[in-house]
Amino acid sequence: MELACLDLEGVLIPEIWIAFAEETGIEELKATTRDIPDYDVLMKQRLRLLDQHGLTLPQIQDTISRLTPLEGAAEFLDWLRERFQVVILSDTFYEFAQPLMRQLGFPALLCHKLEVDEAGRIVGYTLRQRDPKRQSVRAFQLLNYRVIATGDSYNDTTMLTQAEAGILFHAPDNVISEFSQFPAVQTFEELKRAFIGASNRSLTI
Repeated sequence: MELACLDLEGVLIPEIWIAFAEETGIEELKATTRDIPDYDVLMKQRLRLLDQHGLTLPQIQDTISRLTPLEGAAEFLDWLRERFQVVILSDTFYEFAQPLMRQLGFPALLCHKLEVDEAGRIVGYTLRQRDPKRQSVRAFQLLNYRVIATGDSYNDTTMLTQAEAGILFHAPDNVISEFSQFPAVQTFEELKRAFIGASNRSLTI
């Protein structure tokens, strides 16, 4: 059996931190895993900036409430779920994802949790485990699934490497250049073809 594992931000939905940075005008909050490979370094930077500017979880959630999935994402996900079992593997947080998951029909999502104080300040975060995307793919493989994975950032590359097939989608030039072993596509139509090409079954669009 085959299972599709997808990153979330930058693949199916906009980058939440970039959207919040644009609303607050804090340029440093635009940094993502496309820019900083070490997720712990990135999150410590984000939490420092939130604390410095007195920003809270409800303010971020207010920004999220106005976001919509990327154009064509919901249709692509429907197409994919007709052909594969699908799991979203993300480094976002459950406290962020709910409104956008609703718009995508609540696909299975494995991500992280925030630590929030009574005032709504984000004081920390809890990862499911170290290198969670790769470990999730490995666990699915132990269940005899053949995994095809897609993502756009540095934090997706161990998942893509662990999977039987990995595909870069909407990835920046620096990631494509450093991980040229993976095919890189830019549109959902190209991604459909990449999944079909990577599949060990005969599928039609």
